Amino acid sequence: MLGRLVIRNWKLRADHPAVLFEGRTITHGALAERSFRLANALLGRGVRRGDQVAILAQNCPEYMEVFAAGELGGWATVTVNYRLAAPEVDYVLEDSQPKVLVLDPQFAGSVSPRARARLEQVLILGGDEGDEGYERLLASGEPLPPAVEPQPEDCAYVVYTSGTTGRPKGVMLSHRGELQAAQINALVSSIDPRDRCAVTMPLYHIGGKITLLSHSLHGCPIILHRAFRPEAFFESLRSLAVTKTLLAPTMLKDLMDACPCNPTTLPDLRKLLYSAAPMPETILRRGMEAFGPIFLQFYGMTESGGPGCALLPHQHVLDGPKKAVRRLRSAGQPAIGCEVRIVGPDGSECEIEQPGEILIRNPCLMMGYLNNDAATRETLRDGWLHTGDIGTVDEEGFVFVVDRLKDMIVSGGENIYSREVEDALMRHPAVAEAAVVGRADERWGESVFAFVTLASGKTASEEELGAHCRQVIAPYKRPRGFSFVDNLPRLPNGKIEKTKLRQRLAAISDSSEANKG
Repeated sequence: MLGRLVIRNWKLRADHPAVLFEGRTITHGALAERSFRLANALLGRGVRRGDQVAILAQNCPEYMEVFAAGELGGWATVTVNYRLAAPEVDYVLEDSQPKVLVLDPQFAGSVSPRARARLEQVLILGGDEGDEGYERLLASGEPLPPAVEPQPEDCAYVVYTSGTTGRPKGVMLSHRGELQAAQINALVSSIDPRDRCAVTMPLYHIGGKITLLSHSLHGCPIILHRAFRPEAFFESLRSLAVTKTLLAPTMLKDLMDACPCNPTTLPDLRKLLYSAAPMPETILRRGMEAFGPIFLQFYGMTESGGPGCALLPHQHVLDGPKKAVRRLRSAGQPAIGCEVRIVGPDGSECEIEQPGEILIRNPCLMMGYLNNDAATRETLRDGWLHTGDIGTVDEEGFVFVVDRLKDMIVSGGENIYSREVEDALMRHPAVAEAAVVGRADERWGESVFAFVTLASGKTASEEELGAHCRQVIAPYKRPRGFSFVDNLPRLPNGKIEKTKLRQRLAAISDSSEANKG
């Protein structure tokens, strides 16, 4: 079903650019014909509708070919995070059981002999010799659409979660769901065929994949980056007249720190989308001052197929009524085709501004978790996705994400939401980033502990930051301990990895106890 988009662009835009990558321009005709070859060659090797084919690579045109071949042939593409360690890669491959792995040779060391033994074939990108050569296999396939018709409810992709709690889970996404997700994304972000979209988010991530798919609806050229490097990315935005891009908040900050970002240096950029993690208000304000009113936020997750809420450019208000400015900190309103509820522990609807779990319902929800029925039943209930995020909603339906359920701190019977404390800390001019976690406390049960990175050339003491917090949040919410660090650990999607911060805190606490002894 999704493969029809490949065929449509092949028929209607064969000579138009499909992807620009490291000095190369590949047309829709060339990209489609290579994808046809790959699909037909894999069919010839015994890969069938309903199977899995995995890819472990950085962004590259071949990644797009692997996606397209699966969309045409009816098997699911399993995207493997190239940042994973070998045991983690082994787990993903064992769980998903792909017949074939397409492998970037630089990550060959991440695939153990045991994992290789379970695969029917490993295809090495760039290889044109031997049985494992990707180009050799490609050359054996016919450059015409394969004689297969995937069905709307077939699984198109298996995208693994970041694994913040326990093992990562394989999210199964259908052809029908992801086509509708792409349509929602294209409509909300006003994509048209004249757009030129720069993609630097990794393609194993839902944000990168949906960005590709939504722009393929209109045959837009994709300026693809192997990885995010601020200076090179800025230069491509400038020299290639990019009109749209998607960034995680940490990418936006790094881009502004490294490059002269403004409407004069980037006159063609008309929409800057951000997602994957909450945007600190300080960074968002700085971004709007640099780029102008071109920001659009998407809130969703892999399990929602991508869409959930959207904060549109005109809803990004820097100055004005307090209610309007406050919404800078929101995730926006439910996107077209999406419904959002806030519910309490008993499943009842929360009142306006009352915190509860965020639930999403849309036509793009995951089919479920691969090989994990128990987790599927827990997450998908009565047609609603239980996100695990805590949020509130105001009287006009703007959703505010305040924490993850597992990250909420309970101190003296009071619920403390980490994002509120982090936002308070980041209002201090010396603070670049902050992340808070709960610390065991004999009196209060838990207290707030903050990890802080300072802005370049700035200094601040624990006492100074504590006094600052007392001025902007309730006393019981302020951090009772601090650790100043050079950087915060992050997951591949840009979110702060609080599991590692809790491990650091445990080490700090153990060291303190040892010193007392």
